[in-house]
Amino acid sequence: MGEQRNLFLAIALALGVLLIYQMLVIDPAAKRQRAAREAAAKVQTQSTPVAPRTNEVDAAPVVLDRDAALRAHPRVRIATPSVDGSINLDGARFDDLLLRKFRVDMDPNSAEVVLLDPRKSRGGYFSNFGWRAADEGANSTLPGLNTHWTLIKGEVLTPQTPITLQYRSPEGLIFERTISVDEQYMFTIADTVRNEGETTRTIAPAGVVRRYGDPTFLPKNASREEKMKNRSGFILHQGAIGVVGDKVVELKYRKLAKDGGTKNTGTGGWLGFTDKYWLAVMIPPQDEQIDAEVRTFKGSAGDTVFEAYYRLNAKTIAPGQSISVEQKFFAGAKQYKVLQAYQDNQGVTRFDMAIDWGIFWFLTRPYFNALDFFYGLVGNFGIAILLLTLAIKIIFFPIANRSYASMARMKALQPKMEELRAKFKDDPQRMQMETMELYKREKVNPVGGCLPMLLQIPIFYALYKTLYISIEMRHAPFFGWIKDLSAPDPTHIGNLFGLLPWDPTGVPVFGAILAVGIWPLIMGLTMGAQQLLNPPAPDPMQRRIFAFMPVIFTIMLAPFAAGLVIYWAWNNFLSLIQQYVITRKNGVETPFDKVLAKLKRRMGKNDKGEAS
Repeated sequence: MGEQRNLFLAIALALGVLLIYQMLVIDPAAKRQRAAREAAAKVQTQSTPVAPRTNEVDAAPVVLDRDAALRAHPRVRIATPSVDGSINLDGARFDDLLLRKFRVDMDPNSAEVVLLDPRKSRGGYFSNFGWRAADEGANSTLPGLNTHWTLIKGEVLTPQTPITLQYRSPEGLIFERTISVDEQYMFTIADTVRNEGETTRTIAPAGVVRRYGDPTFLPKNASREEKMKNRSGFILHQGAIGVVGDKVVELKYRKLAKDGGTKNTGTGGWLGFTDKYWLAVMIPPQDEQIDAEVRTFKGSAGDTVFEAYYRLNAKTIAPGQSISVEQKFFAGAKQYKVLQAYQDNQGVTRFDMAIDWGIFWFLTRPYFNALDFFYGLVGNFGIAILLLTLAIKIIFFPIANRSYASMARMKALQPKMEELRAKFKDDPQRMQMETMELYKREKVNPVGGCLPMLLQIPIFYALYKTLYISIEMRHAPFFGWIKDLSAPDPTHIGNLFGLLPWDPTGVPVFGAILAVGIWPLIMGLTMGAQQLLNPPAPDPMQRRIFAFMPVIFTIMLAPFAAGLVIYWAWNNFLSLIQQYVITRKNGVETPFDKVLAKLKRRMGKNDKGEAS
């Protein structure tokens, strides 16, 4: 069966994979991809490839400055309780949107988060709803990316005041577009097309979300804060996302840039791009078939352009007739209750899947609901994390008790096992047989302490995932020096936890060690204390590995969100108490008891000395 410590090592390494995968796989891959992109950027782009379906590219020159890009086109202002910005009348584009409820940093006076951006370079991000002819080559006079619309009704787009735009094509088609918005993040685009010409026309509604550059790609000189904000690794999806019929579309930016896009056909759904906390997606009529495509191409500035596109079935308009179609556009924060409301009240198919619940969605969703419940009770997301962790510990209390009881009995057998090792050190096979006989006589299962812990690995991962993806934890304070649970612990051991005016994170090689904060240290101490209660590994090398594991985890977890580190430390502390009680209940003395006994003896001697 092998030694029990091998199983414990496997468990520790399984948990560690979730953390070290980023360093060993994702980061090196990102460096290789960055080098490839930098090399590609040096190649002069002779022409800009166009989408086979979109059939349009941006005609404007490259604009790097956001303010200059905003001034370059006529606009209609957007003002709601949740968003502000403007709609570009050239193309009727949604290309300027800021989230009023979310700030760039903890300062309430800092800039609002910019979601959509008009720039035609890395950082540009917009959506456009247009029309395509049945013959793709005849699209030039239909409204698309660069068509100028005239404002004929309204001045400012608010939840109470929609606006109406108009475009007249040379063929006699009159397009009237009414745009409305609700109190949250949903825009409604209602188009009516009248044919005042003499020819029957067949046209199809279409929508596009286009993004310039990979937002998860960082230059070599990016700051530590920028790297942490964009650090997702395998635990979080950022890129193209959507539902087309019964097909889920998920393609990360890196995979899109490397392997190209995908095409899907289905009835209803939604399509666009997602970040960790933000979402921009088009929503066609849920009862109509759509042809959807996600792809990439090179922009005029040499950067990679990511595009999500769909087209509805073509509609025929005879002279004197009209047609209408209503589409929606969501651009905002991925708040679960908001997405769920749109899914339930407006019938948006599986809209809450925009949140990356992961493969353990059947755990992460209940965890989030529990976190939200506790937050509603206490008003502090950090305390909600502590309460949720406590609740999970209570649920798994019987399993953990059996695990710790088995470990306690194993620890009690250590003297007898040491005798067997000494007696049969030259006969490993005989020693194994005698060890198994000892387990049978004492009725101890050597793997009894491991299997229950293996069952909890998905639980730990799912909770970690829940805390990582929850926008509610962003800029949420705890107590003391933790002002943002989604950011790393701001204290550093390298500057004496803030006493010295120096940032040690930039130090080569040792920067990761010097950047360890107070909460990561607390987490490491609780992990080390818990190890003292475990049976010692029989092999000296294994003992050294286990002794070093708390140090490794402390360094690896230090740059992660403080909320995750607090959870880990609190979970360790609760496990430490439970394991200590079970170990003592089984009559096994622990290192803590030895320390307490020494303290009592010293105190007794001091009392006698004072009495004399």
